[in-house]
Amino acid sequence: MAVYTDVGEEELASFLANYDLGGLMSFKGIAEGVENTNFLLHTERGYFILTLYEKRVAADDLPFFIGLMEHLAARGITCPQPVKNRKGSALGELVGRPAMIVTFLEGVWIRRPNVSHCTALGSAMAKLHQAGASFELHRKNALGIDGWKNLAHLAAPRADEVSLGLAQLILEELTHLENNWPRSLPAGIIHADLFPDNVFFLGDRLSGLIDFYFACNDLLAYDIAICLNAWCFEIDGSFNVTKGRALLAGYNGVRKLEKREADALPLLARGASLRILLTRTIDWLNVPPGALVRPKDPLEYLKKLRFHRRIDHARDYGLAA
Repeated sequence: MAVYTDVGEEELASFLANYDLGGLMSFKGIAEGVENTNFLLHTERGYFILTLYEKRVAADDLPFFIGLMEHLAARGITCPQPVKNRKGSALGELVGRPAMIVTFLEGVWIRRPNVSHCTALGSAMAKLHQAGASFELHRKNALGIDGWKNLAHLAAPRADEVSLGLAQLILEELTHLENNWPRSLPAGIIHADLFPDNVFFLGDRLSGLIDFYFACNDLLAYDIAICLNAWCFEIDGSFNVTKGRALLAGYNGVRKLEKREADALPLLARGASLRILLTRTIDWLNVPPGALVRPKDPLEYLKKLRFHRRIDHARDYGLAA
């Protein structure tokens, strides 16, 4: 989440007049994240999140996201629900951007997840994968392996400004992954962005999942690889195998990983690291002037990528035999 586009009070009031949310009491930009413009709305009906879609979210994909959130909620996954306007549509337009209001979820995201948080996340992810199996719409992962070559092309010219030699490393890693990527593992709906700031907790109880705007069809184990990167490394860059064991045990307690998925985890984790390294490098070098956004450090994922290149087996992530 971030704020790229300013919205005036009169423009917002005109937009909200199409909804049955009562009068606007306050609104403020949400600076966390890097993808879309987000505001916390407080109206006479309560709190809501307003999102203006920027950058990597295509307007044609929004019906997929809307339908998925409704589908998952109907199957017990706690996630934001689109708010429809008086014409029955969840989509609108505000200051030239596609826009949507969703319900507000109680909870906070955990800055330093502990073992119990990782277990809960693993379980919730597996339940999401199971619930998504019956979702009929399909969306290709635009930021999956087939899209990394274009990202590398965008990042390479200035990548060495981030770290000397990064451009060459990106090209070498991309070649290795394209030549070895598993194409026939179990696939389905994945969240693809289950970073800690998209998972809410009340105490140690997971209270909901948010920000489904990377959700797509891809390898289920790739979602796990993303989460190993996002949840199981410490501030000093070391991998916490106890957290990895907890995350994988939480997942396996709901949906058992197949052996071929476990065998592929080191490669999938390398791919997940490269994907975030690429987009963070591009974002780091291309912050729009005046945008209220905090670009995230690409070097964090360069370190993680180098770690995964040394891993041969999923047991190194804590997977039980």
